[in-house]
Amino acid sequence: MKKVLIGFASIAMAFTLAACGNKTVATTSGGKITQDEYYSSLKNTTSGKQVLQEMIVNKVLEKQYGDKVSKKTVTKQYNSYKDQYGSSFKSILSSNGMTTSSLKTQIRSNLLLKEAVKANDKISNADLKKEWKSYEPKVTVAQILVSKKSTAEDIIKKLNDGGDFTKLAKQYSTDSSTKNKGGKIAAFDDTNSTLDSSFKKAAFKLDEGKYTTTPVKTEYGYQVIKMINKPSKGKMSDHTKELKERIWNADMSDSTTLRSVITKVLKKGNVTIKDKDLKNVLDDYLGSSASSSTK
Repeated sequence: MKKVLIGFASIAMAFTLAACGNKTVATTSGGKITQDEYYSSLKNTTSGKQVLQEMIVNKVLEKQYGDKVSKKTVTKQYNSYKDQYGSSFKSILSSNGMTTSSLKTQIRSNLLLKEAVKANDKISNADLKKEWKSYEPKVTVAQILVSKKSTAEDIIKKLNDGGDFTKLAKQYSTDSSTKNKGGKIAAFDDTNSTLDSSFKKAAFKLDEGKYTTTPVKTEYGYQVIKMINKPSKGKMSDHTKELKERIWNADMSDSTTLRSVITKVLKKGNVTIKDKDLKNVLDDYLGSSASSSTK
C-alpha cells in the first residue's frame, strides 16, 4: 500500500501549523502548553516546515486546478485501491497511519498535482515516438502458481496432453484470489509495477491462446501462464491519448519534473509568508533569492 499511496501531500501527519493562539493544547503538573508554544516549537522543525510547505502547495494547486478534479474521480480511485486490497484494506490503511478520509484527501492532492503536470508538461512528437517503442497494450492472462518447479512441469505436461487450464488452475494453484477464476488476473500493460518482471516478460512473449512451455520462476514461486487476450499494437496515432497518459504517470514519479512543475505553480500562486522565521520555507522551489524577497 505504501508504494501506491505515496504522494506529495503527506496528510497523515498528526499535526498542522494552522492552529495558533492561547488556547491550551495540554496541561501537566508542571504547567500548560498553549497553541502558541506548540506552534513556535513545531515551526522550527524539519517536519513542521515540510507540513507548511505541503499546505501551501496544496492551496495553490486547489485554486489553479480544483475544477478539474471531481469528487467522482477521487471516489473511483479510492474504490480501486479498496478493491485491489480486498479484506486487507482496513489493516493496510491503519498500518500506514491513515483513515478513509485522509486517503481520499491524499488521492485528491495527487490528482491535483497530476493536473499541474499535464498543464505544464509539453509532450513532443519525439516523446510520443520514444514511448511508443516500449508500449504494450493491456493483455489478459491466466496463471497457475505453485511452490515447486516439478509441480509446474507436471501441469505443463498435462496441458500438452490436452488438459484444461481452468480446471488445472482450480486443482493446483496456490493463489487463492485467482484459482477459482481459472487463474485469470486483471488486465495489465508493460507499465504495471505490481507484477513480477519475469512474469510480465514471459507473458508478453506469448501469442493468444498459448501457454508457457517451461515454468516461470518469480518471487512468488513457479508459474504457468496462458495468454487469453492480446490486442494488436496497431498504429501510434490510435494511441496518442494513452501514450501521453503514460508519460504523465512517469513524470509523477520523477522528482526533477515535479520540482519544476511545483515551482511554476507557486510562482503563479502569489504566496506571501507572514512569519519571518519561515520566510525560507519555499527555498526548495523558489530559491533563496525569491524567498528572501517574500514578505
